[in-house]
Amino acid sequence: MNVAPLFAAAMPIPPHAIAAMLALVLGGFQLRMAKGTPRHRQLGYIWTGLMAFVAISGFFIHETQVIGIFSPIHLLSVLVLVTLWRAIRQVRRGNVPAHRRAMILLYWLSLVLTGLFTFWPGRVMYHVVTGG
Repeated sequence: MNVAPLFAAAMPIPPHAIAAMLALVLGGFQLRMAKGTPRHRQLGYIWTGLMAFVAISGFFIHETQVIGIFSPIHLLSVLVLVTLWRAIRQVRRGNVPAHRRAMILLYWLSLVLTGLFTFWPGRVMYHVVTGG
């Protein structure tokens, strides 16, 4: 493993990747810990901020271009921001099951599944992991 390719990457890839990794770890803890506690809520605010940062910074990454400077990953950024907003709105309305579903889907689809694609040969995280 060699983190040099990550820190040599164009901005905003390094902070984007670091925030995503932090959200991945924190989200894993959130999924395992007791729900509805003050600690869950505090960590949830941090996780939501990390996810919003990852989504917003993703708009400024143009490594893969499909339609002009955009790629399907930019649609994911929009979906993440909308889902975060809806999940927070749902829990504030007392709809905990809808909040839970949204947050679990965000974690597994936008962090875990999408994160796996960052290890595709030629991508920055592929070089970090393989040292190539």
